[in-house]
Amino acid sequence: MKTTDFDYYLPPESIAQTPIEPRDASRLLVLDRFNGTIQHQRFTQIGEHLQRGDVLVLNQTRVISARLAVHKIPTGGKGELLLLKQRDHQTWEALVGGKGFITGRLIQVENGPQATITANLGGSQRLVTFHRPIDELLPVIGQVPLPPYIHTPLSNPERYQTVYATDRGTAAAPTAGLHFTPDLIEELGAAGIQFAKVTLHVGLDTFAPVTEEDPADHAIHSEWCHLSQDAAIKINQARRSGKRVIAVGTTAVRTIESAAQTAGPGEDIPEYLGPTNLFILPGYTFRAVDAMITNFHLPRSTLIMLVSAFAGRKHILNAYQTAIQDGYRFYSFGDAMFIH
Repeated sequence: MKTTDFDYYLPPESIAQTPIEPRDASRLLVLDRFNGTIQHQRFTQIGEHLQRGDVLVLNQTRVISARLAVHKIPTGGKGELLLLKQRDHQTWEALVGGKGFITGRLIQVENGPQATITANLGGSQRLVTFHRPIDELLPVIGQVPLPPYIHTPLSNPERYQTVYATDRGTAAAPTAGLHFTPDLIEELGAAGIQFAKVTLHVGLDTFAPVTEEDPADHAIHSEWCHLSQDAAIKINQARRSGKRVIAVGTTAVRTIESAAQTAGPGEDIPEYLGPTNLFILPGYTFRAVDAMITNFHLPRSTLIMLVSAFAGRKHILNAYQTAIQDGYRFYSFGDAMFIH
């Protein structure tokens, strides 16, 4: 297995620059992972593929305004911080944009407090200690960190949040959930579909492409996740009654499977709280996820490797080529897949 096995060419015009309105008007490519057959629908039709008692697992993480403009003291040189993970009330792991952000460097956040670079964590990652807590200031001094392939300013920052986002702390949206509207959720609930909420705060690895020749050599970074007792009960009840556990997004997949890894053979999936560095590659045996809703992912990314592990690399690459030829919109603001 090579990283190049997960490569494909995407025309730049296929990258969605703005979210579609309404959210559930996006297209839906339905892929049968066993025989590779494909259907073309709209996301409003997702209910046609769900059965009473199935559980949709949603990642309720909420994107913080994690992109901060800064300048160095005393030179005034400009730069940028992208906050990734909070260590304590005043200390964060962050990516830095700009030169000269060395350990000990004093910086000024625009419209905010001063901070000090307290450690070099390798590459462009730094440990930053702010001179006072900034949690409550972020909505005022920060910006929502859109992915680098989106060049069109977002007029409404809430469009990079799911409608059920509550747990602040992620640096990137769990974009498979962006297709859901309150009305669609209500409609599915009325049809007997269950919902289980989990949390995974997306961190550094979203911004780190796989560069190793062998993807197994790639070191995936740890991310914090939580599968609550209530969510575990719903998932286990569905499994016992022969219903499906359907992950909304790769982050939900990793949360469920991380919890499942801690259970013995035949045991229920337990509550899980803590870090996960689960890297799902082809050959992985899924313990709990029966189907997934996901977007179209970047070539050579850990995410296209995950969906390839679930549906087979050839089926995924064929579906991607079909989607490109048929004018689907790709990446964060793009269209959706239902893989079953």
